Amino acid sequence: MPSEILIAPSILSADFARLGEETRAMAEAGADWIHLDVMDGHFVPNITFGPGVIAALRPLTTLTLDAHLMISPVDPYIAAFAESGADVITVHAEGGPHLHRSLQAIRALGKKAGVSLNPATHESALRYVLDDVDLILVMSVNPGFGGQSFISSQLSKIRAIREMIGRRAIRLEVDGGVTPLTAPQIVEAGADVLVAGSAAFHGGRVCYADNIAALRRAAASAGAIAV
Repeated sequence: MPSEILIAPSILSADFARLGEETRAMAEAGADWIHLDVMDGHFVPNITFGPGVIAALRPLTTLTLDAHLMISPVDPYIAAFAESGADVITVHAEGGPHLHRSLQAIRALGKKAGVSLNPATHESALRYVLDDVDLILVMSVNPGFGGQSFISSQLSKIRAIREMIGRRAIRLEVDGGVTPLTAPQIVEAGADVLVAGSAAFHGGRVCYADNIAALRRAAASAGAIAV
């Protein structure tokens, strides 16, 4: 079981009219990373933002900016997201024909490389790239919209991936339906980065610190040390 659990609020659930203020507020509330859901209206049925927004947020926080690219084709845009200031760039295994090439491109630009799997994608898609990734993101909802319920079948996938990782220095992130109710079983299965949208942002800024603390307590209840 992971010993350090990171909380990564997703700004998909933030007030888009005040993204800079929201990012600062989450940092002050105790978030570890800021998760950035980039959607193109093609790979997923929603459109969010591009590298320009990330570049605008970069000077406002020293936290890790965790860019999840739900776009296809992804390769033509990797350099722009690297230049925007993202620290981690995650592409979908389903998003293009040459996953290994995409990961090589991310690392060549000095960024940490991640792979995301949709709920119906088998963990075997990772088999030949495990030594080329820094993060694996399990989607526990179908990508595109916030506020969805956790798909419990993903717990067995998380366990399988944790076993595949072995002693490699790879973070295992879960995104979708993460709440204080679901966090313990997600951490118990092997995740060490929790992406939280609605659970982190609900109630407005006066609640952010309490929301983050609730997620940490829930993670700790699985036997992990949430810091």
